[in-house]
Amino acid sequence: MVAILGLVACGGSSSNSSSAGTPATENPDTGNPGDASLGRTFVIQPGADATQQMLVAMIEVKPKDVIEFAEGYFELTSGIQISGTEDILVKGQGKDKTVLSFKNSGSQEGFLATTVRGITVEDLTVLDSPGDAFKLQGVDHGTLRGVRAIWSSGRNTTNEDPITAANYTSKLNVACTDPARHNPDNPNPLETDTSSPDYTVSKLSGRYGIYPVNSKNILVEDTESVGASDAGIYVGQTDNAIIRNSRAAYNVFGFEIENVRGGEYVDNLSECNTGGFLVYDLDGLTRYGSRTRMYRNTSRNNNSYNFAEPGSIVSNVPRGTGMLTMGYDKIDVFENTFENNGTAGIVHTSYELFGVPGDRRMDLYSEGVHIWNNTFKDNGNDLPQPDFAAILETGGEQITSAFPMLVGLKMLAGAGEYRGAHIVWDGYEDEYNADCPYPTDSKGEPIPADAEGKPISGNQYPNPSCRYNAYKFNDAGERKKPQWWYSCIDADNNFDSDSATFANFHGTEGLEVLINLPPDGPEDIVDIITSVPNFPADTDLTPHLCEQSYGSNMAALPPIVIPEFVASGNIDPAPPQSLIDQLCQTNVADGKINADAYRVNCPRLDQYHLFSDPQDPTSLPNGQGVPFVLNTKLFSDYSTKYRVAYIPEGEQAIYRDGEDNANAAILFPLGTILAKTFSFTNEPSQTETAVETRLIIKRQTSGGQFYWEGLEYKWAVENGQKVARLLQQGDVVSGSWDYHDVDSGEHYVGSTDSYSLPNANQCQSCHANDDAETGTAPIGPKARNLNRPFASESPLPSGIDSHPINGKNQLLYLCQNGLMKNCPSNLALDSTTQYLTAVERNPKFNVPGDAGFAASSDQDIEKRVRSYLEVNCSHCHNPRGLAQNTGFYLDVFRSVNDTFGICKGPTASGTEGRGGREYDIVPGSAIDSILPYRLGPEATTLAARMPPIARSTVHGTAFNLVTQWINEVVDDSYDNADACKGSTGGGSTESLCAPDEIPLLGGQCLPLSSIFGEF
Repeated sequence: MVAILGLVACGGSSSNSSSAGTPATENPDTGNPGDASLGRTFVIQPGADATQQMLVAMIEVKPKDVIEFAEGYFELTSGIQISGTEDILVKGQGKDKTVLSFKNSGSQEGFLATTVRGITVEDLTVLDSPGDAFKLQGVDHGTLRGVRAIWSSGRNTTNEDPITAANYTSKLNVACTDPARHNPDNPNPLETDTSSPDYTVSKLSGRYGIYPVNSKNILVEDTESVGASDAGIYVGQTDNAIIRNSRAAYNVFGFEIENVRGGEYVDNLSECNTGGFLVYDLDGLTRYGSRTRMYRNTSRNNNSYNFAEPGSIVSNVPRGTGMLTMGYDKIDVFENTFENNGTAGIVHTSYELFGVPGDRRMDLYSEGVHIWNNTFKDNGNDLPQPDFAAILETGGEQITSAFPMLVGLKMLAGAGEYRGAHIVWDGYEDEYNADCPYPTDSKGEPIPADAEGKPISGNQYPNPSCRYNAYKFNDAGERKKPQWWYSCIDADNNFDSDSATFANFHGTEGLEVLINLPPDGPEDIVDIITSVPNFPADTDLTPHLCEQSYGSNMAALPPIVIPEFVASGNIDPAPPQSLIDQLCQTNVADGKINADAYRVNCPRLDQYHLFSDPQDPTSLPNGQGVPFVLNTKLFSDYSTKYRVAYIPEGEQAIYRDGEDNANAAILFPLGTILAKTFSFTNEPSQTETAVETRLIIKRQTSGGQFYWEGLEYKWAVENGQKVARLLQQGDVVSGSWDYHDVDSGEHYVGSTDSYSLPNANQCQSCHANDDAETGTAPIGPKARNLNRPFASESPLPSGIDSHPINGKNQLLYLCQNGLMKNCPSNLALDSTTQYLTAVERNPKFNVPGDAGFAASSDQDIEKRVRSYLEVNCSHCHNPRGLAQNTGFYLDVFRSVNDTFGICKGPTASGTEGRGGREYDIVPGSAIDSILPYRLGPEATTLAARMPPIARSTVHGTAFNLVTQWINEVVDDSYDNADACKGSTGGGSTESLCAPDEIPLLGGQCLPLSSIFGEF
C-alpha cells in the first residue's frame, strides 16, 4: 500500500473519498512513511471545488507524487505553483481532453514551477492565462510534454471569440491557412489584409506560451503554443535545452532560444507567426549563450503582422521572418525547410542594426552560423511595408519595421527586383579592437573564458568600458576564418529559383536616400538608389562558401545531451498524523513555547504557544521571543506588522551582512521560528484587527539538509474566541485602516476588498533565492534593516511594548544578550539616533534626512528610494531570485546603472506590464519610466501591479518618492543614461517630424506620401 500523508494539516481528508475542496487520492493512509517512496496521486475533478482541490494538492505534493487532472474543462481562479520540491508529475488526460482555463485567475502564470529538481508536466492545455502559460524558473530537469498553451482568438479585445466549456472541443485546434498580414491600426489605406479566417492575434494575450528560464536540462516535446504576444515556445538563460516535435502558430515569435548555452531545435513546425525561429542573446542578463543546433524543422508562412507591444525587443521583428539570429555565436542550421516567409527564410543580423545596447559585456554579432542541406522555397517575395502605427506610437523610435522596405530597395538597386531573399545578412562586421583589455571582475581579476578565449560574461561582472573581441582575431589582427566568420552557407542547400538566394544589404548604409524618393515612379527610384555608394545589396554568396573561400568549414556542433535525473533524497515525505497530534497537542508550561512542535505544521497557531495571550499575537512573546522591526518594511496594503524571532534556548544566530552577499540575512539556528502578524489599525477607535500570522520555521530533513517551511494562519472568531488556523491554500479578505505612521506622522486612511493571504507556494516566490537556505528563507532580518532601536510599528499600545528590547538597538540587544554571535567588534552607538555607526544601515524611506545626508538632498532621496526598492522588490529582483531573468536588480550595493534599470528595456513585461513605456527608468522622466508606473495608480491589472502579492492599493508615499527621484535626481550623468533612444535630457520621446512623416536616423523625416503606392 502507498501512503497518503499530510493532508490533515491543511484541513484535508486522508480517505479515498474527496470532501469539498480536498483532492481525491488513490491510496489509503497506512501510517507508514516508508510507503511514500512510491508516491501518491492527487486527483482533481472539474467543478466548483477544482481550484481548492488543486491548491491543496500543489502545497502538499512531495517527491514521486502525481497531481492528476481528470478529463474536462476546468475554470481555475488561481495558478498552479510548485516550489521547492523534486521528482513531481503533473498530468492531464491529453491536451484536447483536459483544459485548464485561467481567464479569471488571480495569478499571472497558469503553471509555475520554481526551484524544483525534476518535474514533468504532460497531457493538458493551459487556456487564457493572464501572463505566461507554462513557466519554469530555476528548474533542474524540467520536462513539458504533450501540453498546449493557447489564448482565445482576439483575447481581451471587443472581437474576442472565447474558448469555453461549451465549445473547447472544436476551438482548440487552430489551422494556419491565411494569417493577417497587416496591422488593422495602420494608417496605410493600401493594407487591406488585416484579418485571418483562422485566428485573431492580440497584443493583450499573455506573453509566453511555454517559458522555461534560468534553468538547466530542459526538454520540451510534443507541445503547442497559439497566440502568445511575445514568444510561443521559449527557452532562455538556460544550460542544456531541447525543443522537439512541437508546433507554434499565431505567436509573435514561434520559437525562441535566448541566452542559452547548449540548445537544440529538432522536428518542430512554426507557422503563421510573425517570425518562425529566433536564436539570440539579450543584453543585461546573467549569462550569454552559444551553441544551438537547429535541424529537421519547418518554418512556413510566418506572415502574421507583428502584434507585440511597440518598443519591446520582439516588436522589432519584421513580418515574414523564417528564422532570425542576433548577437549569438555558433549555430548549426541543417535539414530544415524555410517556405513562404515574406521577408526572408533566414535573417542574420546584429545589434548594430537594431540599436547598440549599453551593455558592453555582450557581443553584438552572430558568428559561426553554419547553414547546410536546407530547403528554401518562396522566401522574401512579400516584403511588409513599415508599421506606421507602431512608429507613430513610439514617437518615431521604432523605425525597424521600415527595414524590410530598405532591404527591398537595396535589392532593387543591386539585383533589379524589389524583394527580400532566402537568406538576408545585414553585413555588419566588427574590427579588431587592439586597445580594449580583457574584462575583469569587481576585484580586478580576469573573468573566466571558454576554450577559444571568449569571456564567459554576464551582469554579475562590471560593465567594461569597451567591447573585448581579440579572441576573434589572430596576432596580425586578421579575423579567424571560418571559425569566427559570420556564416558558412554550403553548396548543398536547395535554393528554389522562385526567390533571390542571398542578400548582404549593408545595414542602414544609404538610408538617407529614403527621404528623397521621387513621386514619378520606380524608374526614377532605380536611377537614384543605384547611384548611392554602398546602397545596393550584394548578392555574392562566395564569401560564405567557406570550403571554397577559406579551405575549411565550421566544425559541426555536438548534440545536446540531457543527463539522467537522479533524485537528491533531500525532501522527506509528510509526517504521519499521529506525530502531528503528538507534537501539537502537548501541554506547555506558562511562558514557554512548544519548542518540539517546530518539526510539524500545527493546525492552530496557539499550539506553538508563541504568545502570552493565545488570542493576541501582539501580546508579550513567550520563551526567548524577541520582537523586531525593519527600518523600511515591505508594503502590504497599509497593514501594521508585528515580527518576533524565536531562537531556541541554548542556540545563537550568526551575524551576517552585505559583505557575505547582498541577500544574506542573519543566519538562524535549527528550530528558529519567525512570526509576522499583519493587522489593520483604527487609531480613532483604538482597535487593531489581526488578519493573518505567517510563520517561517527552520527545519532539517532526515538527510541533514536545513530548510525553511512557510506557514499561513488566518485569524477568525470562533465561539467568541480569536483563533488562527492553518490556511496553506491562501485567501482574499477585506481590510480598512485609519492611523498615523509612527515614523513620518503621515495619516493613512483607506480600505480594500482584495487583501491577499498568500498560499504556501507563493511564499517561496519571494523567499526562495538560490544563494539562501532552501525553502522560504528569511529576507527581512538583514543587518542593514535591523540597525535601529526597536519601536512598534503601531501607534496603539500592546503587550509587545513591555519587552526589554523596546527602545534599544536591535543588533546590539541580540549581541549583548547572547542571542547572536560573530557580532562586529565595533558596536558603538550614535548617541542621538541609537544607530550602530560602524554597521551597514538602510534608512527609513519616509523620513527625510535618515540616510545621513541633508534632508531631501539628492543623496538623501536616492538612499531612501534604494532602501524602499530593496526591501519591496530586491527579494525577487536579484541575480538569484524569481525575477533574475529580467536583469533588473535592486539591492543597495550595486551602482545605479543599466542593471538598476537606467535606460534598460524589460525582458518579459508584456503589454500591461509596460504601460506603453520602453525603459525601466528614463532619466528625468518618471512619466516615461516603467518602474513608477508599476508602483502607481495606473497599474490596475494583475499583470501590471508590483509587487504582485498583497498590493491591491497604491503606496502613495513611496510612489511619490520614486517619482521625485527619477524626475529631480536621475539625470544624464548616470551610467547608461545615453541608451534611452529619443531622450532629450528630460527623457521625453518627442518627434521633430510632422504627424504625416516618419523620423529616420540622423534626425531626418520621411513623408508617408513617399511610401504609399510606390510598390
